Formats: sequence, structure tokens, C-alpha cells
Amino acid sequence: MSEYFSLSDCDVIGFDLDHTLCRYHLKETSRLIYDSFTRYLVEHRDYDKDLLALTPATWDFCFKGLVVDLEDGNLVKLAEDGTVLRATHGTTNLSTEEIIKHYSPNREWKHFNSLNTSFTRSTQYYFYDNYFDLPGALLCGSVVDMLPFIKCCFCQQRGSEVNSDFWKDIVAAIDHNYNTSAFKEDAGWYFPSVKRDPGRYLQPCSDSVKAWLRSMKSAGKVLLLITSSHSDYCRLICDHILGKDWEELFDVIITNALKPGFFSLVPQQRPFKTLVNDVEESEGLPSLDKPGWYSQGNWPHLHELLKTMTGKPEPKVVYFGDSMRSDMFPASTFGKWETVMIVEEMEGEGVQWSDAAKTNEAHVEPQEKKGKFEDQGMKAPSAPSEQWGSYFVDAHKTDGDDEESQKLTWCCHSIHKYSTMAIPSVESIADLPLDYKFPRFSPNKPCTTGYYPRPPDSLLRKCQSQLS
Repeated sequence: MSEYFSLSDCDVIGFDLDHTLCRYHLKETSRLIYDSFTRYLVEHRDYDKDLLALTPATWDFCFKGLVVDLEDGNLVKLAEDGTVLRATHGTTNLSTEEIIKHYSPNREWKHFNSLNTSFTRSTQYYFYDNYFDLPGALLCGSVVDMLPFIKCCFCQQRGSEVNSDFWKDIVAAIDHNYNTSAFKEDAGWYFPSVKRDPGRYLQPCSDSVKAWLRSMKSAGKVLLLITSSHSDYCRLICDHILGKDWEELFDVIITNALKPGFFSLVPQQRPFKTLVNDVEESEGLPSLDKPGWYSQGNWPHLHELLKTMTGKPEPKVVYFGDSMRSDMFPASTFGKWETVMIVEEMEGEGVQWSDAAKTNEAHVEPQEKKGKFEDQGMKAPSAPSEQWGSYFVDAHKTDGDDEESQKLTWCCHSIHKYSTMAIPSVESIADLPLDYKFPRFSPNKPCTTGYYPRPPDSLLRKCQSQLS
């Protein structure tokens, strides 16, 4: 395999939609998602309304890559080998001594092998790897804070067992706001809010991104849009960010793709379906025989269509996405596709902000909509956290050792393993020629190789410390 990656070498270029082609105003969207989940708990499950009372400082807890252990109410940040780097019970930090007592001197999280090899969800833990469910980590921690303290073996003041019913309530809150009929029925709080004021939450694509997509079409590339969002929400987003003629940009559009199952399930388990007025036909298709707009589906049938469209027995496909669980891992593992991961956290660590990112940070609501968060400085969910540290690297001290070592986080290691390269946004490469050669991630290269336009600061410091 070449040490460089180029879009010009690809026959097919695919995109996820949310947080990939469509960039969100993260502060506004995160508050909306948290409020949507929490209002369900308060109004339908009789939870304490104090859950709705957040301060701007509270948002520092919102950090992508955390895993909630549903057996004890702890949230953990993991190293590449499964070591617990940091942990909280609810939102309260566990000390080094508490972590060692709970996870052994080696600080091993017992479910790591299951998560690391499959990325599947479990009744025992939940992995927060995208901005749509990330506010749920803060809500989960806040709910655990409100549960009665229980005496436990490692800490006399802090509980190690939680009532798992709270997780069922949180899942119900997610479903109430995100289920496929919620948009059409104006159910919950999330979709009605975005429908009323899409500009408050969605960032239009720049002219350079639109021109970039057209240039790929003109170069003979097959363009795909594969999103787990339902067709009606997809249409609202794309109308806003790309314009009313956006369907002309893509050869194949797949909504309600239900990733990662789109890649991992066989055709009989997840057939493609046609849509009539945003309603799926009940009968699944035996195969895909032409380009168009479809719902659900599977990678093998799409692969057969792409072979026909490109005239090649093994077309080379690259897929852009933001989720390790839904995009990078399954597309590279099952589809054998090249993958480009969108990592907005790069912008919080020295990587130059794109125009879209600057717009995001400078986004100002009309005075009547401004709230206490804008006035007092809420942290963006993609920024480094005081409580959790860097998304890419963290310090680790072994038991009995005074020296700290810098370890890659599990999220960072997964990016290197399952992605071809990482960028902060599609806009960061939209002005480059299609034959631009990007260095790709490689186990034989320094851990800073594979990031464009440059590596995050924490990775640069780690490499420099190893050389000194």
C-alpha cells in the first residue's frame, strides 16, 4: 500500500451527513440535545427538574470518547491498551487511589476487549463517540450524582452500584427525540426546534465545499451520501447547507442507513427499500440495479451497484465520517474502504481553524435569543476539557512509579488504526487539487503522520518528548 492517499485515485467518494458534510453550531446543538433528553426525564419520568439547571462550567464535562460503565455509574477515559486514564463516579472525579482500588493496580477496564474488537453496544456499557449523543454523557453523570450513595468496598462515601433503570429512562429519552417518526410528527423537542430555526443549529457549506463536490462529479467520480438520518431530516439539512439543487451532487443517496449495521449485516438482514413521500415501502429490494435515493440497505448490494457504475471489478471507495463506531470501523473492516475521519477536536489543539470553524465560534444569536451560556462562556464540546484533558494523549502513572508517561488515548489509537487520514472538517481540504497526496496513517510512521493540515499539539509534544 502506498504511503500516500489521493482522492484522484478513488472511483467512489462517499460522505456521512451529520457532523461531516453538515457542520453544526455545537454549543447551540449540544444545549438543545441535553434539554431535549432532560425534559423527557423530568416531564415523563418524574426526574428532578434541577437536572435542567446547568452552568456554563458544567459543559467542561462533555467530552467525546468517554465510556459509561452501567454497572457502577462510572465514566472512564481509556488508553489504547484499555488502561483507565481518568474516571468519575457521576461527574465527580475518582482519585488515583480510588481508580486503583476499583480497577486493580493495572487499572484495567474489564470490558475493554469486547469494546475494542467490535465497537458494539452492550447492556453493561455505552461508548459516547459522536456529538448527537455526547450531551447524554453529561446527563448520565448528573443523574448518577442524584442517586442515593451506597457504601462500597473502595470508598466509604461514594457508591459503586447504581440502579440500572435510570439507563432505560435515558434510552427512552433518546428514542423519544430521535426516532424516525419524530420529525414528521413534531415529537420531542429536538426536531421541532431545528425545523423552526435551522440556521441556529446548522452551518451552510462554504462555496469552496460546493465547488469541491462538483469538481469530483466533473472528474467522473461516483458520489455517495450515506446517513443514518431519516429522509425528511436529511432533506431539511441538505436544503439548508447545500441549496435546493443538492440532490444533483450525488449519484446514490441512502438515508436511515442504520450504521454500523449497513456495513456489518448481510443483505437478507437489511435490504434496501424505496421511499414514497418519505415513507419506506414494506418490501425490501432483492438488489440495487440503478442509482437513486434509497432507505436502509447493506454494503454488499451497494458494492455490486458500484461495480456496474464504475465498470471496475473492485472499485476503490473512500468514505468520510465522524463516528468511529458507525463510520470508520465498519467501513474499513467490512467494506475495506479507505476512510477519512472528521475530528473537530484537532481545532482545539493548535490546528488552524477553517472559515466554518471561525463562523461557528463567532456565531451570535439575536439579542432576544442570547442566554446565560453565551454571556458567561460555555466551552465548545470539541475543545479540550479541564476535567478530562486531551482527546488524543494523556499522562499516566503506573502504581509505585513516580514517573508519568504519555499514552495515546483509545480514541486516538482507533483513529490511527481504522482511518486512512484525519481532518478537522471537509472544508480544510476543499481548496486542494484532487490529486493532492496526503500522508496516510501507518504503524511504521510516527503517530503524528496522517493528520491534515497538521497534528494536534498533544501528539506533537508526545513525539518531541520521545526524541529528547
